[in-house]
Amino acid sequence: MKITDLTHLMNVHTPGWVGYAGNQMYYAQNLQTKMIVAQRIDSALHVGTHIDGAMHGTDGMGDMASYAMDFLVGPGAVVDVSAHMDDWGVITPAMLEAAPVDIHEGDILIIHTGWHRYWEGQPQQDLVRYFCMHPGGGVELLEWMLKKKIKWFGIDCGSGDHSMNTSIRNMRPDLAKRFEEKVGKTCEEFFGTYEYVHNKSGRTVRENIFPFHSWAFQEGLIHAENVGGDIELMLNKRCLIGAFPWRYEGLEACPCRILCIENAGESVEAVGDVANAIFNRRAG
Repeated sequence: MKITDLTHLMNVHTPGWVGYAGNQMYYAQNLQTKMIVAQRIDSALHVGTHIDGAMHGTDGMGDMASYAMDFLVGPGAVVDVSAHMDDWGVITPAMLEAAPVDIHEGDILIIHTGWHRYWEGQPQQDLVRYFCMHPGGGVELLEWMLKKKIKWFGIDCGSGDHSMNTSIRNMRPDLAKRFEEKVGKTCEEFFGTYEYVHNKSGRTVRENIFPFHSWAFQEGLIHAENVGGDIELMLNKRCLIGAFPWRYEGLEACPCRILCIENAGESVEAVGDVANAIFNRRAG
């Protein structure tokens, strides 16, 4: 069995998503005065390599304690689309299907765009480019993933949505203008709107940003962001893929390790109530 880690190193310099705080780490007590070292960390949940639960973008489902281990761990593929990518590139199903690796129904999918090169601490570090100019898919890719029954996907970018199909287009109007000049359309025209029926109230939802956070999450298709580590060792390979967040009730996202495990077969079974995320929810 071989394990490859697709997790970025985390430290006090690790950036949060645009508008989110980064990390603070400090000593609560130290060796020379208390004989034991104790530290505390104050962090947003969307810092470093992390996985979003469905409750991050939709109602009444998908906290970190609700995911069974055979959902978080399973067979999948790491697919390289970096040859097609540039600033604000658009990932299409055709790019994934043309890659020299099979993507099966029900897989976990990791998408390599090459954007991890611009992450904090890398030789080509460029955090504006990383967070505000990264590629992503649109509704076409979302619908393809739903049809393919992808369990969850990860991407080596700051968001599971295209950077200009998030609120960054409003936070950085200067960059939005450059994107619009490149594509010859406004952001709204380029990405369009999408509709779905809210699965709790039956309301028709019509939005023009964050399809991979609202519509996808409602359908159970969640994602991991800021994937990196040694991802380049796994390009266009099949393996077991696992995300390992905290088992924390009510948590809408969580930093986690993401591992690729080779030579372990493709059969995964969650054993016991804990692994199957079966427990009694607190009333109220």
